[in-house]
Amino acid sequence: MDRNYSKIDRLIASLDEALRVSTTQAPEPQRENPAGDIAPADLDESERRHVAGLMRINHTGEICAQALYAGQAATARNDATRDAMQQAADEEIDHLSWCEDRLKELDSRPSVLNPFWYAGSFAIGAVAGIAGDEWSLGFVKETENQVEAHLDDHLEKLPENDTRSQAILDQMKVDEAKHADMALEAGARELPPPVRRAMAVTAGIMKALVYRI
Repeated sequence: MDRNYSKIDRLIASLDEALRVSTTQAPEPQRENPAGDIAPADLDESERRHVAGLMRINHTGEICAQALYAGQAATARNDATRDAMQQAADEEIDHLSWCEDRLKELDSRPSVLNPFWYAGSFAIGAVAGIAGDEWSLGFVKETENQVEAHLDDHLEKLPENDTRSQAILDQMKVDEAKHADMALEAGARELPPPVRRAMAVTAGIMKALVYRI
């Protein structure tokens, strides 16, 4: 028998999800890791630490994406918008798992600050959802656009022979573009320039901290 969940029910479920996503191992991905059977690169210690820092940033970015979508889904007014958010979140679980796998291969770990970033992103998502579905979708579109840009930056910064990390980021970039298009087609509003700049500044702070911590 189907049950109609209230906003409080969805909020409690989202908080439970927050604890699991931000503090435990990533769920199993639905798709195969794009790195597949690509041979690992022969990285020196400096390169290994650098790649680990970049992949830790990408992992935290996916933690933030999960939180943003969860917050928006908890407060979305329209069932279709909520379903679209959940579909995007499910696809981004793959990214989370792939980044975590790569960190393990690099003998590294996710950021210890992930619960903090999850909480902040969830709050932003919830506020966006309360503001209205068009604004909520606008946050998705802008977030995905900024993620695409930083993935391009990371692809340039990776060692040329690290084809495993490159394959993962290439597929993530394709998916992020799809999610941005989904938000636009669903009616996303363009966020004001000050909001876009604030998002970029916050992301910059996150990247600077998570690269090392």
